[in-house]
Amino acid sequence: MMAPRLSTPATRRTAAAALAVACGLVLSACGSSDGDSSSGGSAGKGGTTTVTDATGAKVKVPAAPRRVLALSEMDLDSALALGVKPVGLTAGRGQKGAPEYLSAQAKGIPVVGAVTGPDIEKVVQAKPDVILAGQLADEQVLAQLRKIAPTLVTIDDSKSWKKSLELTGQALGKANEAKKFLADYDAKAAALKKDLGAQAGATVSVARYSAKGTAVMQQGVFISDVLNDLGFKRPGIQNQKGEGHSTPISDENLKEIDGDWLFIGTLSSTGSDAGLLDQLAKKPAYQQLNAVREKHATVIDGSKWTSLGGAKAAVSVLDDIRKAMVK
Repeated sequence: MMAPRLSTPATRRTAAAALAVACGLVLSACGSSDGDSSSGGSAGKGGTTTVTDATGAKVKVPAAPRRVLALSEMDLDSALALGVKPVGLTAGRGQKGAPEYLSAQAKGIPVVGAVTGPDIEKVVQAKPDVILAGQLADEQVLAQLRKIAPTLVTIDDSKSWKKSLELTGQALGKANEAKKFLADYDAKAAALKKDLGAQAGATVSVARYSAKGTAVMQQGVFISDVLNDLGFKRPGIQNQKGEGHSTPISDENLKEIDGDWLFIGTLSSTGSDAGLLDQLAKKPAYQQLNAVREKHATVIDGSKWTSLGGAKAAVSVLDDIRKAMVK
């Protein structure tokens, strides 16, 4: 489910005080992101570009940013896909840092916040010249961020990783790289769909398991977009748009995660999630699933498949599907 937004009045007062002090010490890090009337992606004076973000706001950014801050998993993924290593990131869903599938590439990047929101003081300390704010909707927090550096909301209501990558490409001066990445993805997806043969029309289920139980991924989230690109069918409620990021399923209704193929994982392979899938595998209801009996159940990295996702995640998911389903 979506984590709650930042915050309490006390938290905001503390953040505001930290911002005021930090901006006094690091004046050069605290600029304005007020946009002008130029069209999205248009070049401006002084080596700047005006980009229209996911909310429709026009934001003036450096033409070639050097210190990029990524405040969502998708922003981190997009930046790395475009060859940019951010100077700060927010911890991924269920993570203490970057999502597991990006951990190697993100090694050494300081954590400046969590899914619930950024730590303003740490954001200032990172001295960003552009802030990628993901789907942050808290106007008070956004106002604080805009006093530090030009800030763009990069994820719209569709949560499309493709649209977010294109917008990020504009913001980072990497529009051509984003276009090439998407073309390469389309080619790779088309090749996989062809190689799947008779399996191309299979029913594919995706689920996340945690100490709280099982949850399925419905429409309107990252993994469903990738599976739709491949023309897969989805079982039951996975054909419908969910109210949140994932939808809990009771053990009594575990059959609802069944399909011709099942991809299931946890958000982390360590900590409290370690060993959970072994426990699930011992449950009779799980053992009776058709996908399990046919050996069509695959353990996946939940931080990649069942979280916010992104460009690199999408390509890696294609690789996972090829390995599992193409013989």
